[in-house]
Amino acid sequence: MRRTLSLLAFVVALFLSALPASAELEKLKVGATAGPHAEILEFVSEGARELGLELEVIEFSDYIAPNAALDEGDIDANSYQHQLFLDRQVRDRGYKLVSIAKTAVCPLGFYSRRIGHIDELADGATVAVPNDPANVGRALVLLESKGFIKLAEGVGYEASVLDIVENPKKLKIVEIEAPQLPRSLDDVDLGAVNVNYAVEAGLSPLEDALLIEDAATSPFANLLVVREADRDRPAFQKLIAAYQTEAVKEFMLERFKGSFVPAW
Repeated sequence: MRRTLSLLAFVVALFLSALPASAELEKLKVGATAGPHAEILEFVSEGARELGLELEVIEFSDYIAPNAALDEGDIDANSYQHQLFLDRQVRDRGYKLVSIAKTAVCPLGFYSRRIGHIDELADGATVAVPNDPANVGRALVLLESKGFIKLAEGVGYEASVLDIVENPKKLKIVEIEAPQLPRSLDDVDLGAVNVNYAVEAGLSPLEDALLIEDAATSPFANLLVVREADRDRPAFQKLIAAYQTEAVKEFMLERFKGSFVPAW
């Protein structure tokens, strides 16, 4: 009897070892900036397992490293940037990266620890904006929408501080690395902060921002990005399916109180 059971156990073990590898979870390393983008991906990873994916979320502390890591093959995808930023990176650094899906719109806003209303901004005030080419344009367009500055005709979101042609309030525009902008609020009169860094710093975009982009009309939906050569990899369709669900949408809206708006 024991020999029969031992033989049966051996046959079962042999059968299990012969199962196709496809039954195992396929692993994907997905990069994101620390904070909300990474937190959303951690939530996405729960549903991804049901689709046969195991996501490892790799956190980065700036906007440059995730694309460099993706281009070098250290990660499989990333989730943190909008199309204008991606286009700039591809153009300036020669990356072969493409978007495969939209994730969320994250409105950029201006915050202050010195004034309580945007109309209180004094002449000669110091205003901090992101120093990366894609987001400085967003900040400048927002300032222009309030009438604080005027940009050269036609530059739009491609604007840099050199494109300011009128500055009636004589604002002092200083460029600071995006992750440092929340800390800079103690030293400036007004500062533009991307939503992910604002939320991470305990700021509420909908309650604390003195001036903020309209999410409904914003062209800055964030993206899932992969290497161009891998864009048709079946695992990425599963990643998109895991991300663009009602459960993720509800989590995003509830957790971030409307400051992350689903873009699908």
